[in-house]
Amino acid sequence: SSLLPLRLQLARAFARQPKAANGTVSTTTTIMLNARKKILKEKGAAPTALEEEVAKALFDIEVSPSSDIKADLRDVVICSAVDFEVKNRTALIIHFPFRVWKTVQKIQGRLIRELEKKFSKKHVVFVAQRTIL
Repeated sequence: SSLLPLRLQLARAFARQPKAANGTVSTTTTIMLNARKKILKEKGAAPTALEEEVAKALFDIEVSPSSDIKADLRDVVICSAVDFEVKNRTALIIHFPFRVWKTVQKIQGRLIRELEKKFSKKHVVFVAQRTIL
């Protein structure tokens, strides 16, 4: 099963989802598939639960009607997310690919504020993930 391409695995998982009477798939499945597009991992690497949670939060901010950063968030993806213990609080470190770093810097103040609302009692830190060839 791990040797199958990701698209085929997603198609099979999508086909197994319970469908409504009109043949549509539930909205939670659609949201999870769209949130999964916000995670950019190496081939074959599965995202952690924390990364999926961060991706879902980014997707929620992007689709919310009151968000003023939704246009900028469209191209933003994450590489990884890590919880880091700092004294009496937890820091959430989110790694972004370098190619989207300029966009993240442009909206970082508002994005950190939104993410700290969603992840209460956590500090949010952004880091660029650079690849040296």
